[in-house]
Amino acid sequence: MNFDSSRRSSFKKMILGGAAMGTMSSFDWKDGQAPLPLKGNIHHGVCAWTMPSLSLDELCVAVKKIGFNAIDLVGPNGWDTLKTHGVECSMCNGAELGIPKGWNDPQYHEQLIKNYTEVIPQVAKYGYKNLICFSGNRNGMDDEVGKKNCAEGLKKIMPIAEKHGVIIQMELLNSKVNHKDYMCDLSPWGVELCKLVGSENFKLLFDIYHMQIDEGDIIRSIQTNHQYFGHYHTAGNPGRNELDENQEINYPAVMKAIVATGYQGYVSHEFIPKSDDKIAALAQAVQVCDV
Repeated sequence: MNFDSSRRSSFKKMILGGAAMGTMSSFDWKDGQAPLPLKGNIHHGVCAWTMPSLSLDELCVAVKKIGFNAIDLVGPNGWDTLKTHGVECSMCNGAELGIPKGWNDPQYHEQLIKNYTEVIPQVAKYGYKNLICFSGNRNGMDDEVGKKNCAEGLKKIMPIAEKHGVIIQMELLNSKVNHKDYMCDLSPWGVELCKLVGSENFKLLFDIYHMQIDEGDIIRSIQTNHQYFGHYHTAGNPGRNELDENQEINYPAVMKAIVATGYQGYVSHEFIPKSDDKIAALAQAVQVCDV
């Protein structure tokens, strides 16, 4: 093939690809318009903490206006509000001790076991399915020791999780930028922990933003280890902002990879909008990921 012809063809594809990405920045959604016509392949959610200017009531109204009905990281005090609006809690919290103090340190096991034993039945009572947990920080601890400690503690709550049909999900977080010293910062470590725990009621919350920072190769990770991933989070990298052309993750391609695994759970948006119109930014992210 003629080199110049091949190069022109490649350049044309680059331009067309750039135009497609550009549609993200030109997205226009106004409050009051009809909900987005979503395809139904991705079940969308949003993490409550990313919209601090909205009350939980207001956020419930907003997500239903956009066209989905799930909110992540709401604890027991907010579940009645969600029920009032017919909105699901796609990832519950309220049993953990925070991100730095987790299952890798045996000094926290007694309190964590107590907390999860109390909260798991409440999650089930409200008809929810997912409850978050964290590894904790290393604090000088060897990763193998921490992994064994996590497994030892988590095994003690698996019978109650299995009884109530609740999935305990440990979030994968980056330790490079946002959560220095966090132990569960690579998916292979988390997958090995899943194998040690040995229960279908323990999974990993695969945060795409965090894993792009610490390990990359997102699509291959999903294809290889999707059976251990029970939930997904999104955000643009770098910056943890909108899922637009100013960040590096090809979210439509990642979403297609998730759909191809047969995943039926939630993908929840956990980015911090820079835009003044936070709800339009969320609607944009939903559209970008709705493959």
